[in-house]
Amino acid sequence: MDPGEYSREERVWLLRVAHESILTAFHQKKFVIEPLTEHLAEPRGAFTSLHLRGQLRGCVGYVFPVTPLYRTIAETARAAAFDDSRFEAISAAEGPLLEIEISVLSLLQPIVPEEVEIGRHGLLITKGNRRGLLLPQVPIQHQWDRETFLEQTCRKAGLEADSWQHGAKLESFTAEIFRDRGD
Repeated sequence: MDPGEYSREERVWLLRVAHESILTAFHQKKFVIEPLTEHLAEPRGAFTSLHLRGQLRGCVGYVFPVTPLYRTIAETARAAAFDDSRFEAISAAEGPLLEIEISVLSLLQPIVPEEVEIGRHGLLITKGNRRGLLLPQVPIQHQWDRETFLEQTCRKAGLEADSWQHGAKLESFTAEIFRDRGD
């Protein structure tokens, strides 16, 4: 099995950054941190997903590498906890119980539907001013086939389910995924 781009130490450190970013918010403390390695200071796109008792409680990310990875993780963790409009904000009691999953993204690449591999590719679909993204683990979690994955990515963008066949721009990415438990 490919060990991935990030060492175990870097993964554990990034997960700790995510947790501390959320927990310091409850005390109105500014979260200040310096990167563990230069590698973690490289700009990368990433998503932080929060789970509580096995249920998704927030997921926010940056598709594009606009900020150093360690800052991306701190910012997206806090945003997932308090600003994901699909969920109530995380309470102080829930904060210490959160399980965190981080997905560090590769750069986007154009892809044709026939090349989409379930479990390998995440998708970004764009048409006009609408855009939807699903991470590579989503179709596995829902046991979707390729066509369902494409349709659900369109729906996430607020588009018709078959927009992937009618002029929508399709891009893929891969992700290195790690979490509190199981890695």
